[in-house]
Amino acid sequence: MIPFSVLDLCPVLEGGDAAQAFTNSLDLARHAEAWGFHRFWLAEHHNMPGIASAATAVVIGHVAAGTRTIRVGAGGVMLPNHSPLVIAEQFGTLASLFPGRIDLGLGRAPGTDPRTTAALRRDFGTADTFPEDVDELERYFSDHPGRVRAVPGTGLKVPLILLGSSLFSAQLAAAKGLPFGFASHFAPQLLDQALRLYRQLFQPSVVLQKPYAIVGAPLFAADSDEEGQLLLSSQQRQFINLRRGVPGKLQPPEKNLRMEVSPAELAMANQAMSCAVVGSPASVKRGIQELVERTQADEIIFASHIYDHQARLRSYQIASEVRRQMVARCG
Repeated sequence: MIPFSVLDLCPVLEGGDAAQAFTNSLDLARHAEAWGFHRFWLAEHHNMPGIASAATAVVIGHVAAGTRTIRVGAGGVMLPNHSPLVIAEQFGTLASLFPGRIDLGLGRAPGTDPRTTAALRRDFGTADTFPEDVDELERYFSDHPGRVRAVPGTGLKVPLILLGSSLFSAQLAAAKGLPFGFASHFAPQLLDQALRLYRQLFQPSVVLQKPYAIVGAPLFAADSDEEGQLLLSSQQRQFINLRRGVPGKLQPPEKNLRMEVSPAELAMANQAMSCAVVGSPASVKRGIQELVERTQADEIIFASHIYDHQARLRSYQIASEVRRQMVARCG
């Protein structure tokens, strides 16, 4: 049975703050480790009141220091926002502190708005150099980086995974023989096409001999279908608010959300969540099986953007129980 992993955005709750978000994320990571999840990834976003993982490498260090065995990493770092050397130094430091546990997922999008991109001292044109920046980053982690070295970083061979929601990163990951993660947890439109292209074009490398595809899926598991649908409403509302240009903190679930938003907005949110696994343990099991059969994924990484922390823990616990059932059936 394929591994399950966690993608966390350190959600900042309505009525809460970043400190609470970091405490909750570490608690989730510890539970995920105990429940047998493979990775715990954090994602870079900027100028988002509801997401606290902007300083991604710092939060990765916080989570890695508070856990023992689970892999911890970026899902991902938005490389156009940064100098490759700085990222190599940051993740070389993390890999030195936590040997064998650090992943570096790389995205090509800025992960923010144009004004914030400018405040980061970068520009949208840097996305055009993404392949060259990945090459440079790989060189810093190699045994022979050249005259400029990442210290620490040189020779550590930190695992790189290319991430994306389009065909570009799928093709680049295939050409470079790297693992590929598709962001179907919020942008599923090109999922099937991207996976097909990645597998068709894949070139074996010293890193990977055959394709390795990670598929993102929103997870809203609960003890009943009705509760799962209710938990989903917080994510739907946040997605709609983002599209309205008024991003905010994660709000409590709303039974009457459809009365507060337009049908078009709700349809847009549902389309973005079309890979979501929602509902009771039986419904979640069925949804996971269908997603795995559809995508032939090598790994599923779940994002549970749930307001109540205990409900979020329960969501991942249910997923872990479903996986154990599936393993037992395969065995």
